[in-house]
Amino acid sequence: MLKSKKIHFEISERKILLKIFDVIVVFIALHFVNYFFDFNYFKLSQSNYYWNLVLALYIYVFGSVFEMYNLQVASSQFQIVKSIILTTCTTVLVYLLTPIYSPFLPSNRLQIVLFFFAIFFSLLIWRSFYVKFLASHRFIKKAILVCDKEQVEELISGLKNADPHYRIIGYVNSEEVLFNNEEVIENNSAISIDKLEDFAHENHVSEIIIASQKTDSITVNLYNQLIHLLESGFIIKEYTQVYEAITHRIPVQYVSRDFYRYFPFSRNNQNHFYLSFVRLAEIIVSLLGIVTGLLFLPFIFIGNLIGNKGSLFYSQERIGKNGVVFNIYKYRTMIQNAEANGAVFTSVNDSRVTAFGKFLRKTRLDEFPQFVNILKGDMGIIGPRPERPIFVNEIAEVMPFYETRHVMKPGLTGWAQVNYSYGDSIEDSLIKLQYDLYYIKHRSIFLDIDIIIKTISTVLFYRGQ
Repeated sequence: MLKSKKIHFEISERKILLKIFDVIVVFIALHFVNYFFDFNYFKLSQSNYYWNLVLALYIYVFGSVFEMYNLQVASSQFQIVKSIILTTCTTVLVYLLTPIYSPFLPSNRLQIVLFFFAIFFSLLIWRSFYVKFLASHRFIKKAILVCDKEQVEELISGLKNADPHYRIIGYVNSEEVLFNNEEVIENNSAISIDKLEDFAHENHVSEIIIASQKTDSITVNLYNQLIHLLESGFIIKEYTQVYEAITHRIPVQYVSRDFYRYFPFSRNNQNHFYLSFVRLAEIIVSLLGIVTGLLFLPFIFIGNLIGNKGSLFYSQERIGKNGVVFNIYKYRTMIQNAEANGAVFTSVNDSRVTAFGKFLRKTRLDEFPQFVNILKGDMGIIGPRPERPIFVNEIAEVMPFYETRHVMKPGLTGWAQVNYSYGDSIEDSLIKLQYDLYYIKHRSIFLDIDIIIKTISTVLFYRGQ
């Protein structure tokens, strides 16, 4: 009989929980402020329901921008306080400045103060409760991994960094042995395969993950054990399915060249309505970007004269959709003749980047000329970052799937850019490829919005390279 398992919130469930309760606690706080104080600015009523919807939308949007729904940030008391302050200040300011969709500005300034502190303290108290209780180890999800013995440490490390609440406590290998995860690393002691079912029950395991690529690894004995566990109510999943759900990446390193397992990608890649809407948005955004870039141009020109002492613009060949080569435009951030000794990856703290170039990269101002590429149709707003032909050829020789990135236009920003730091090696390119393929597979307007919000957050927190 299946023993009761500990409560565990999946990543998506925790994010939904945060988003829903952020709004609920704010509305409750405003209701109490209205009840106990002379507070007339914001009232919950059916006649003005759109006030509530607009406030909820602002909390969600600005909370996303300031990383309140980043689970690593949400689990840190210090980081979440910073995010709450920024979210509250921005939400209150924008809400006050949009009286068409929100209440008219109050004549009494105390009303604004009460409005601000009601939102701030309600979020602070609720998020402190989350950090103390819901983000604690009492909500860990335990799993067993079935894989080849030589892969176990790599497979475990692939999951533990993405979700600290997801823990592999044991694994079964092709020799029909179950290991406790801590003992695997330290003592390498083993438990008989016949104890698998008892082990799963005694340790309150939530699911069993199958990662073995050898069909003969699943012996009759192991198969029967898995059937018994399935009948007892345990969930059995395939490793790539779990990896993709937790990390939001495609684990290409574990599926060899079986690319057909991931095709077709998102139907939005062939959806003419979606693609037409995206193209229209690209034209509008690129025109706005060009106009904004012209406003910054005099300051960048002066900075370039002083800090870079060379040409302002530079162009470089990149690979676009369907492998077509195009010239990308950027503000120059490196010294003249930076590649006199040949093409190399740009690295963190690259000595070839000038002091002013570092500023341009950190603020992403160096990317503004790429709005011309977007207007021309060489690039999109969102997509994999375009790579140089020499690096594409080099990476594609050692990395399956790499040229799959070219099924769509490269982008100014993308899923890899907002989820992973700057890469300067083949290993980094592999991780970014996993993110790019995830976007191509799950491409949608909602994922696009998520990327745009995270891009704004990246710029505001000065995380450019």
